[in-house]
Amino acid sequence: MHRSHALRPLPLILTLAAASSSALSQGTADDYRRAAALPALTRDKVYRARVRPHWLAGGSRFWYRNDLAGGRREYVVVDADRGVRRPAFDHARLAASLAEVTGEAVDAARLPVEAIDLGADGRALTVRTPGAVWACNPATYALQRLPAGALPKQGLRSEGTPRPSSRTGVETSITFVNRTPREALVLWIDSEGARRPYGRLAPGERRDQHTFAGHVWLVTDPDGVALGVFEATDEPGNAIVSGPMPPPAPRLEHRAGDGATSPDGTWVAFVREHDVWLRPAAGGEALALTSGGSAADGYRGALWWSPDSRRLVAIRTKAGQEHKVYIVESSPPDQVQPRLHDYDYRKPGDVIPLDRPHLFDVRARREVPVDDALFPNPWAISDVRWDPDSRRFTFVYNQRGHQVVRLVAVDAATGAASAVVDERSRTFVDYAGKLFLHRLDATGELLWMSERDGWNHLYLYDARSGAVKEQVTRGPWVVRGVDRVDEVTRQVWFRAGGLVPGEDPYHVHYCRVNLDGTGLVDLTPTNGTHTVSYSPDGRFLIDTRSRVDLPPVTELRRTADGALVRVLERADSSALLATGWRPPERFAAVGRDGQTPIFGIIVRPTRFDPSLRYPVVECIYAGPQGSYVPKAWSEYLGVQEVAELGFVVVQIDGMGTSNRSKAFHDVCWKNLGDAGLPDRIAWMRAAARSRPWMDLSRVGIYGGSAGGQNALRALLAYPDFYKVGVADCGCHDNRMDKIWWNELWMGWPVGPEYAAQSNVTNAGKLRGKLLLVVGEMDTNVDPASTMQVVNALVKADKDFDLLVMPGVGHGSAETPYGRRRRQDFLVRHLLGVEPRRRLPAPLTPSTPRKSASRPGSRVPAAGR
Repeated sequence: MHRSHALRPLPLILTLAAASSSALSQGTADDYRRAAALPALTRDKVYRARVRPHWLAGGSRFWYRNDLAGGRREYVVVDADRGVRRPAFDHARLAASLAEVTGEAVDAARLPVEAIDLGADGRALTVRTPGAVWACNPATYALQRLPAGALPKQGLRSEGTPRPSSRTGVETSITFVNRTPREALVLWIDSEGARRPYGRLAPGERRDQHTFAGHVWLVTDPDGVALGVFEATDEPGNAIVSGPMPPPAPRLEHRAGDGATSPDGTWVAFVREHDVWLRPAAGGEALALTSGGSAADGYRGALWWSPDSRRLVAIRTKAGQEHKVYIVESSPPDQVQPRLHDYDYRKPGDVIPLDRPHLFDVRARREVPVDDALFPNPWAISDVRWDPDSRRFTFVYNQRGHQVVRLVAVDAATGAASAVVDERSRTFVDYAGKLFLHRLDATGELLWMSERDGWNHLYLYDARSGAVKEQVTRGPWVVRGVDRVDEVTRQVWFRAGGLVPGEDPYHVHYCRVNLDGTGLVDLTPTNGTHTVSYSPDGRFLIDTRSRVDLPPVTELRRTADGALVRVLERADSSALLATGWRPPERFAAVGRDGQTPIFGIIVRPTRFDPSLRYPVVECIYAGPQGSYVPKAWSEYLGVQEVAELGFVVVQIDGMGTSNRSKAFHDVCWKNLGDAGLPDRIAWMRAAARSRPWMDLSRVGIYGGSAGGQNALRALLAYPDFYKVGVADCGCHDNRMDKIWWNELWMGWPVGPEYAAQSNVTNAGKLRGKLLLVVGEMDTNVDPASTMQVVNALVKADKDFDLLVMPGVGHGSAETPYGRRRRQDFLVRHLLGVEPRRRLPAPLTPSTPRKSASRPGSRVPAAGR
């Protein structure tokens, strides 16, 4: 069912630091202590793992800092043209000079240097130390103190959209500077997107805020208007707050807020009481362009003028049904009595708002009827845009049920509609992850993404005729995302998966190809998953590759052909290995069909003894929107804490998840209950055949959200294999969950598949040990989804455990208490011993958690 590259054996990781069998009991208090200590134990134990370049004027030279063991540092400068890497300066001489001017001892290996500037020609040296900036004579290393602002902190670029913090890196700081005439509010956005206030800034005030690299900060005015979004970097930076964030870069359309002014400056179009109005921009009486609009069926705020100012497009929306979800907060912090909350939450099958584009001839003050035969049942109408010559406008039509996506063009004079692109699928068009459109107005072309040949690729269209001019990319691999379209050179820069035969198909490579489909270049050709950054002039890239079993290697390459200029750094993980830590083992085996390779990892406890038999625990998340097995190096994975208690933990991407072929992905269609479980079982059985220490008579499984649904489904559908499960905040019945996610994969209208695969419907099949966890304040997945499973289990007279967490939202099992209860449940029922932890679960920066009261959480952003 799935074309694949020849499967090559993956290297087996050597066992490190095995302890004596007398110390290898399982589920003990010592095991719990080691599990709790893992985040702190593994932190800051890998060196030379990251290069953060500071490019100098001219674009071909940069410097960076290596943070080494014991607080040591080194500063490196690289000449990319010559491929030369050398110390940025003489560390010993600078240390001696700093000691002379400060009167304090300075260690050359631990220079207190926060930032440097080498000047435009590389012959000057300016350094910033705590509290001072110094000009250094590169010949004599004599130091002259400069004003504090002579070497300013790097300016942090304000981003356009608030988003959750996605990582917690090294400790750093942000200096907020309020240059607005009003008070500003500073908020940290945690990993779940919650905004946590961190005080106020008076006009003109400057304040240093401790934080961690990767944490995202939002600054607003007192009315909540965003003034800036800043992500902390490894080095301290300035966040200059100067006023409201600018709107996105203007395009040909003109969108209405209080009003949209025509390109010629004559008219202002606006919506009043659900109808479209015009008023002269120079002043005068407003005129109604439409009538009869209402809250149930009227115009909304977005308006698009044609470039010649003769015509206007507006969207009229027929309202959908309201669907409220009600939850009771049992223990609010500010009162004794419970509090009722409600929120809007549409579910599969609900009546949704119905959008229709309407076209108006402004000069004639009349509507031009638009033929809607090509967009009869929209899930969404988006990306409305006029052609530069004003002869037509286009929009993307996503049909409800997600089996049709079209780029529709409407003739400005007649209202006739035609399909420029008509994308159809027997199953689904993955609009959430694989919809890409880039218009090339200068040449009358467009770039479109499609899985029509069975793999996710790019196609070049004639934008006027709708004819495909070229299939830009092709082959048994996928485009993972487009980074840039260069219309001048007619090239597209993109990310690919599965490009290299025999390599893990989930590894990300960065590539470039000509728009005519020629000249494909893999800019990152080495084995591993890659991240890159480019030089300011685009001639070089810095490529960091790694695998879960390969520490990062950072290389300098040319973008012309991907050729290696030189290796910059090879990460040193010796201190981490000395702790007994071991990397996960990569493993691949064929899935249910006997031919499709399935990829996953195996995680063992640090005190692993191959003579013992270990229960196997699967950490599962099978959401079709992505793939989830870690591919990049990380010194800390949350599953290691579970392994430390005496388990072998596995993570697997089965069929039905994304980033492989269309056939691989289509397994999930109207079939979320499948969750790739047959592939997972086949994979574990294959692994156990050569690993006798994997005891498949004791298999557990846990997951949250979609993973919670998957975990319970495993117990219900495959009780002879999965014996113990923990399901956290699961979307157990797809009729109960959010509309977009479920209709995309399960289809619309709601069919019998929804009930057939519901964990509620199948609850009576439970045979194993089950712990259900739910947060009463979950607004991501309706908590009633879990409670309906409880109801069905009670009616079926089944034994199970239930943990309801007051005041907690989505991801309850990732709180310290929820995590501990999950660990205890697995220990009790898979190891057959009563948990002997007797440990506190403090909220410290070293304790992973779903959310935190201060910006120190080492937790990924919320998933589905």
